[in-house]
Amino acid sequence: MTLNIRWKLMGSYLLLALVMGGVIYGYLSRTLEEYLVAETREGLVSEARLARLTAAKEIGQLRQDAPAAAAAIAGETRARVTIISMQGEVLGDSEVKPGELRELENHLNRPEVQQALKSGQGDAIRYSSTLQTPMLYVAFPFHPPGEKGILRLALPLSALKKAEASLHGILAASLAVAAFISLLLSYLLSHVISRSLRTMAAVAAQLGKGEFGRRIPLKSRDELGELATVMNDMAVRIEGQLATLSAEKNRLNTILRGMGEGLIVCDAKGVITLVNPAFHALFSVKEEVEGRPLMEISRHPALHQAFQQVITSKHEHFAEITLPLAEGKTVLTHWVPLLAKGEIHGVVAVFHDITDLKRLERVRRDFVANVSHELRTPVTVIKGYAETLLGGVLTEDPGQARRFVEIINNHSARMANLIHDLLALSELESGGMALELRPVSLHGAFSNVQRLLDSKAHQKGITISLDGSGELLRVLADQSKLEQVLVNLVDNAIKYTPTHGSIAISAVEAGNLVKITVADTGIGIPPKDLPRIFERFYRVDEARSRELGGTGLGLAIVKHIVQLHGGTISVESRPGKGSTFSFTLTKA
Repeated sequence: MTLNIRWKLMGSYLLLALVMGGVIYGYLSRTLEEYLVAETREGLVSEARLARLTAAKEIGQLRQDAPAAAAAIAGETRARVTIISMQGEVLGDSEVKPGELRELENHLNRPEVQQALKSGQGDAIRYSSTLQTPMLYVAFPFHPPGEKGILRLALPLSALKKAEASLHGILAASLAVAAFISLLLSYLLSHVISRSLRTMAAVAAQLGKGEFGRRIPLKSRDELGELATVMNDMAVRIEGQLATLSAEKNRLNTILRGMGEGLIVCDAKGVITLVNPAFHALFSVKEEVEGRPLMEISRHPALHQAFQQVITSKHEHFAEITLPLAEGKTVLTHWVPLLAKGEIHGVVAVFHDITDLKRLERVRRDFVANVSHELRTPVTVIKGYAETLLGGVLTEDPGQARRFVEIINNHSARMANLIHDLLALSELESGGMALELRPVSLHGAFSNVQRLLDSKAHQKGITISLDGSGELLRVLADQSKLEQVLVNLVDNAIKYTPTHGSIAISAVEAGNLVKITVADTGIGIPPKDLPRIFERFYRVDEARSRELGGTGLGLAIVKHIVQLHGGTISVESRPGKGSTFSFTLTKA
C-alpha cells in the first residue's frame, strides 16, 4: 500500500510538472511566433519608410524608373520591392523582369494596398501565388515627381518559420530537461513524504496487532505531524482502554471461576457464548462448550423449556430440575433475558446446586419422622401401662403390677438411650465436643471392648478375635471416644451376626495413619443401602433393628467421632458374607 502511495505522489508531481510545462510551451510558442512576426513587421515597416523616401527622390518618371528603383531598393533592404500605380498596375518588381510585368495581375485589391490607400500604411500576411510561399507585405503610398504610387515591401516567412521551428526545438528540449528534473524531484519528494506515511502505516499495523507501546516519531509540524500526534494519542487511549478492559475481564473471569454456581450466557438462538468452570463440574462436561448450541450440551427437556419460555416471555424465570446423572443432582435455575431496546439478544442462566439442601431437607423430614416414631411407641406403652396401673391393677394384682412397672422401666430406658444418643450426636455435629487427644494403645482399647462385650457375644456363640499386629501400635485419640466407636461397631456386628459367627478386630499402618478394621461374618448389607448406612435413623431392616433394641443413631455417632479425630470411615459388605467397617486415625 505504501508503494502505491509513493507512485501516486510521484505521478501527481510529474503530471503537474508536465501540465505546467505544456502550458508554458504553448504560451511561449504562441508568444514567440507573435513576437517574431511583430518584430519582422516593425523592421519591414521601418525599411519601407526609408525606401519610400529614397524612391520619392530617385524616381523622376514613375513608369520608366520604377523597375530600376525597385531593384535598387531590394538590393539595399533584401526584401522584395514592388512599385504599384494608383490604379493597381505593377510598374516595377524586384523579383519580376520588366518584360514580364504586364503578365502580373492588378494589385489594387490587395489588402495591404487597400489599407495603404485608406490609412497611409498597410500590411498583411498571405500566400504569394507568384513566389509560392507565405509573405509579409508592407505598403506605403509615396509621391515621386509628377505621379503618385504605392511602394510595397515583402519578406518571405520561410525564414521566420525556420527560426520558429528552432525556437520550438529549444523549448521542447527545455521541457524535456524540466520533465526529467521534475521526475527526479518528484521521486525524491514522494520518497520523503511516503517514508513518513510508511512509518505511520507500519506503526498502525503494529497497533492493530496489539503492540500499543509503539509511537510514531514526530519530525514535522505539518498535517503529517498532526496526524502522527493524533495516532499517538489514539494509541495511548486504546492502550489505556484495553488495559481497563483486560483488568475488567480478568476480574470477571476471577469472579466466574470463584462462583460456586454454574453460569452460562446464550444468544437468542441458544448458542453458548460464555460459561464458567462450575457449570462444567455441575453438568460433568469436560469438553469446550462455547460456540455450541445448548441442545448439544444437555438434552434435559426442562432446560430447553425454561430457555424457550424466557425467549418467548422476555421475563426472568425460575425452575427446579433434577439432572439425570449418577448422583442425581437437583439444580435450581434462574434465567434472565438480555434485553436491548425491547429486543432480546440472549439469556443468562445461573444454576444453584441444591442437592445438599434437598438431602438435608429429606434428612430433616426423616429425622422428625423417625424421632416421632421412636418416641411414640415407648410413650404409648408407658401411657397405656400407667393408665392400667392407675385403674386398679396396682392394688388388685401386685405381681401383674410389678411386670407392668418393669415394662414401663424398659421403655423409659429406651427413651433415655435415644435422648442420650440424640444429645451426643447434636454435640458432635455442632463441634461443641472437646477431645482429650493423647497417645492411646490400640491393644489396650481392643482388650477393653472385648471384655465389655464378650459376655454378650458368648450368649450367641460368637468369637471376638484381636489381631496381634495392633499390640505395638499407638494412635493419637481420645480413648473414651475411641472405645465408644469400637463398642458401637462391635455391638452392631454381634447384633447382625448369626450364632457361632466370628468378629475380627485388626489394625495396620498406612503411612502416618493407622487403619482399624472391624470385620464380621454377619448377614451383610445390600449395595443399595451402603451409601446411606451412616445416616441418622437409617436402618437396613427396620423391624429387625427395633427388635434388637437399636436407636438407629450408632453409626452416625461413629462417623462424627472419627471425623472429629480427622479420620475417615468406610464400609464394605456382601449380603450373606458379612461386613467390614474401617476407619483411620493419626499414628502417635
